[in-house]
Amino acid sequence: MSGGGSRGPRVAVFRPDDERIESAVELLRSLGAEPVSDPMLEVEPTGAVPADAPLVVLTSKTGVELAAEAGWEPGDTDLAAIGPATAAAAREAGWTVDVVPEEYTSAGLVAALEPRVAGERVAVARSDHGSDVLLDGLREAGADVTETVLYRLTRPADAGDSAESAAAGDLDAVAFTSSLTVENFLAAAEDRGVDDEARAGLADAVVGAIGPPTAETAADNGVAVDVIPDEASFEALATAVVDALDDEAADDPDTGRR
Repeated sequence: MSGGGSRGPRVAVFRPDDERIESAVELLRSLGAEPVSDPMLEVEPTGAVPADAPLVVLTSKTGVELAAEAGWEPGDTDLAAIGPATAAAAREAGWTVDVVPEEYTSAGLVAALEPRVAGERVAVARSDHGSDVLLDGLREAGADVTETVLYRLTRPADAGDSAESAAAGDLDAVAFTSSLTVENFLAAAEDRGVDDEARAGLADAVVGAIGPPTAETAADNGVAVDVIPDEASFEALATAVVDALDDEAADDPDTGRR
């Protein structure tokens, strides 16, 4: 862990460079942390809209906003949203949300939709990095599934400052918000020639993952995860990460962060 006098712990955050990174930074500061902002995702809209189907599944706030900006309206179509943030964006667009799963993951969506999709046409509208779990699960439940890519997710050219901070031992924690943020962080570390050092820095930091799929990707890439919040939201993740740091500081007063 890094030292730092009376400043708060340095927590890397990887959300896209829009209001999401701004709100994440604000939240971390309110929790007493020092955010290290390093967007690992860039949104490239395709201009596509959800396919015509009795049930449309939306898996992100970004997807909702892009579909609305493209002029799409659900009409009589039933809508399923992967979680509260996606549902809130849909309602803000003036749409009615019919299904929000108890667990805010692809597997949770499958579980929520399974009883109603046999023989039904279902349109899944999302990014180009969506999980196969959703499509495979709906098809196994008997649905006729169409996927529309609303946007592509790429790694920004300048991403990677947090990897150098980790390599220098100057990160206390990271907050991974998707499998792709894990993969892009490691790719940026490799591009900057600090792969081994950044991995060592992660091993000495509190590593938070927003949910089990993200944690699984981290583990598959040799990164041990310390914190997974009960709810798959950034607020829950940030709070859990800072709580873990506080517990660590209480156990080891010599960390020098407080």
